[in-house]
Amino acid sequence: MKRTALSTLSLTLLTAAGAAHAQSSVTLYGTIDTSITFIHNANAAGQNQWSVGNASNGDLSGSRWGLKGQEDLGGGLKAIFQLENGFNPSTGQLAQGGREFGRQAFVGLTSGQFGTFTLGRQYDPLVDLVQGITEDNYFGSGFATAGDVDNYDNSSRTNNAIKYLSPVYSGLQVEGMYAFGGVAGQTGSGQTWSAAAAYNNGPISVAAGYFVANNPSVGGLVRPSTTSGSGWGGSSDGTFDGSLINLGLQSAKSINIARVAAQYVAGPFTFGAAYSNAQYKSDGQSAFSSTEKFNTGQGFLNYQATKAILLGVAYSYTKSSGDTGATYHQVNIGADYNLSTRTDLYLIGAWQHASGETLSASGTAVVAAQASVGSYGYGGTNTQEVVSVGLRHKF
Repeated sequence: MKRTALSTLSLTLLTAAGAAHAQSSVTLYGTIDTSITFIHNANAAGQNQWSVGNASNGDLSGSRWGLKGQEDLGGGLKAIFQLENGFNPSTGQLAQGGREFGRQAFVGLTSGQFGTFTLGRQYDPLVDLVQGITEDNYFGSGFATAGDVDNYDNSSRTNNAIKYLSPVYSGLQVEGMYAFGGVAGQTGSGQTWSAAAAYNNGPISVAAGYFVANNPSVGGLVRPSTTSGSGWGGSSDGTFDGSLINLGLQSAKSINIARVAAQYVAGPFTFGAAYSNAQYKSDGQSAFSSTEKFNTGQGFLNYQATKAILLGVAYSYTKSSGDTGATYHQVNIGADYNLSTRTDLYLIGAWQHASGETLSASGTAVVAAQASVGSYGYGGTNTQEVVSVGLRHKF
């Protein structure tokens, strides 16, 4: 009888454990993307540079590893979480300012009927809903807006964020986010908010959104604006990749970004276009005197030559005005070859020309505009070329 009772108990425990296992899961995943890269005019002296990889940006994808999981709570409701680390595969160093989970770290609830609610360090709605139909989704950092002034390449994540993503209704999906600034007695100081919507109907995709990140006040003092990035301290990371295109604007009162994008798929061809308006607004604590505006228009054409080969070409035009004025023309080409479903080889190239004037790194002087391809952050002369041959593996 004892043996029968013990066997019954063991069977019950095993059944319960199996049910619990079926209702929850944790997945380990990651991407390693590195390349051999040549940069012509990698600095203001016009010197060239060879390197392995491009720090944490990668080329097609930023290198990362992460954990994500879910637990079935019943009634169609699930608890979810995601922890995602960014790193430089060439050195093993942490990215995103040395954070352990600098790319994403959040927990939340999701329901097929009511949508998804999450809290933590997250991407903003423009990244979630708009970026996916731009060329950055296919060929990455080198195809981004000059200096990534409009966060085209995810230079910025947001801390302390509350985010809601709706279900898809007849092809339409919306998302909203609010992030607390965390300044005692000043609820709005350093806060970030954003909203976006996307519509997908067969071969046509359209998305648009708006993003506002505020810089906290510093007790009446002028916010510093230096190469260390100490001039920016909001709940958003900011969009400063290290190039002079917007480095002198770190003492801005706020960063306001509006973006719209569209994509059309016709057989093996994918056509896309996008427009953004990024404004770096000033106040009495800014080192610069008036709002700097960046208007950017982009277009791309991709061709799926075979099941394994993707070819792409893109053009980007950025015009700044306000405190200073500069123009940036950028042309990109790319080829991606899938060795398997998880491993691919790629070749990308970019040329950029800059003219006009911009602010120095301190934001207090006017200097000649420097070319700086995509979000790589290398400030050169008035022209710059980048060529990368790389390997990407996903697991």
